[in-house]
Amino acid sequence: MSKVKAMTGGRMADRLAEGARALPRTMGEGLRAAPGILRADLWTIARDPLPRMRWLGRLPHGHVVLLAVLMAWFSMAQFQEPARPGTSQDPVPMIGFVVLEALAVQVALTRPIPAWWLSTAMLLVTALEADGRLPDYVPYPWNYGQIALHTIVLLLLALRVRPRIAAEALILTLLVGTATSAFATRPHTDGLYEAFVSFTTAVVVGTALRGRRVARTRLVEQEELTAEERARRTLLEERNRIARELHDVVAHHMSVISIQAQVAPHLAENPSDDLKENLAGIRQNAVEALAELRRVLGVLRSEDALADGARHAPQPTLDRLDELVGTVRGTGITILTDVTGERRPLPPGVELSAFRIVQEALSNVMRHAPGAQARVELGYQRRGLTVRIVNTTPDRPAPPSPGAGHGLLGMRERAAMLGGELTTGPTPDGGYEVTAVLPTHHPDPSAAAPETAEDPV
Repeated sequence: MSKVKAMTGGRMADRLAEGARALPRTMGEGLRAAPGILRADLWTIARDPLPRMRWLGRLPHGHVVLLAVLMAWFSMAQFQEPARPGTSQDPVPMIGFVVLEALAVQVALTRPIPAWWLSTAMLLVTALEADGRLPDYVPYPWNYGQIALHTIVLLLLALRVRPRIAAEALILTLLVGTATSAFATRPHTDGLYEAFVSFTTAVVVGTALRGRRVARTRLVEQEELTAEERARRTLLEERNRIARELHDVVAHHMSVISIQAQVAPHLAENPSDDLKENLAGIRQNAVEALAELRRVLGVLRSEDALADGARHAPQPTLDRLDELVGTVRGTGITILTDVTGERRPLPPGVELSAFRIVQEALSNVMRHAPGAQARVELGYQRRGLTVRIVNTTPDRPAPPSPGAGHGLLGMRERAAMLGGELTTGPTPDGGYEVTAVLPTHHPDPSAAAPETAEDPV
């Protein structure tokens, strides 16, 4: 999710707006709620840095700074025009105000709302200070340099806050301009029209760009959530399939326990009543457990479209490995098998998992490594079984696979279920290797730590 967080815009304003009041129903309610809404939206100094561009990095940030310097210099030049006849003009205060307004552009890169407050305050102060001093041909209440600086601030603000907050900032700015023009003491060249058009354009463009970025961000978030949900569903489906296969193994053992508990009293001479009662309890528990297993299997298979014959077919073991290898060889793939150690019967769960791992690995060879040779190795050890499937480099590109790509996930689930390990990865010669270590015993936790000898008295 880090990429999504880096792309998300307007985080600060979204958090501020969470506590804002609901939209008023009447004009009276709106007027009464307006101060609270404005305070919640615009009275903050929280940071909201302008995110870096994907391709340009922070180059646009540098361009904004350079543009602010140029517009500040242009505004200062206009304030240094000859004053009206009979008036004196000290350019130093005006230059200081313009410097602060240019500084607001720099602040807007990290704190857009405080930067807007600073820029708006400088617009008001310079308008009051310039009234009566500027010649008639200089636009009032703001010159073109000031309009450009505040336009940049509004654009940077609209890029990161909600549209309502950007509209509120625009309206307050226009109200400041209208008020200063209405209360001017002398006639001036009207510059409000240019300012209104420039400010409104900046807010509209910034809001549109922010909306596009937010929509793109939400799309990326949805795609990531969809991918996570698909992976989670795939995992559950694979575990469901493994549980269905292992049901036959567990059910077989429970059936054997039930039969042995039923037959045992007849094999003993004069069995005691306690023995009969205990054996009857064992058989009853085994029957009940077997019934519960069948109910669970019915739930797991409720949406399974397999035929009844396929559902109730016996689960494969390593005795059918030669049959599996022969079937794959029939597709034109060269497969070698190698068995080391003393071959012996293994627990049914290990046999089933080992067979499925070999089956899935060979299926991957057929799908993703056309023309490659494969080797299947089984290593019988005293405490487990090692299964290794390795293929050489394919001699041609593999066609697109229509499968969902659950093979490695299923193999990992089977190995983890038995307490084993699965390692996969490419080989140095360009092939691929799958190695599974499946233990055949369950260690006793009580034997993991040796007993501590008592201290001598």
